Amino acid sequence: MIGRLRETAAALGLPFGDRHRTCNSRLAQELGLWAATQGKGESFQQLAFSRYFVDGANLAKIPVLLDIVRTAGLDEQAALEVLTTRSFSHLVDRDWNLARLNGITAVPTFVIGASRLVGAQRYEDLAEMLQANGVSRLP
Repeated sequence: MIGRLRETAAALGLPFGDRHRTCNSRLAQELGLWAATQGKGESFQQLAFSRYFVDGANLAKIPVLLDIVRTAGLDEQAALEVLTTRSFSHLVDRDWNLARLNGITAVPTFVIGASRLVGAQRYEDLAEMLQANGVSRLP
């Protein structure tokens, strides 16, 4: 699986470090939803992506997550409370259930009507999918 990810990243010009394992990203997903409520969701997600795929950090470790929180400019104490109370767990459950109902088993998955693309995609492939489904460019 990591070999395929490495090939895809290289083909798309995305950074990809020397990873040898995967980790459970559940806590990072919960923090990501919380970060979005704080107006820093994109920043948190980009940092988590880089720490995981480029640096090989273990996103299941609370110190790693809190470092990402600090770097994103979020309140570390509030993030620790989110992690310890699992206050965003139900929202991740909701998202996972919605994904299952729609047959989504990997991220990212792009769905328009009956068309589906799974994994990181070239811009041209995404544009082709959009055009094939009647989405036109804005002027």
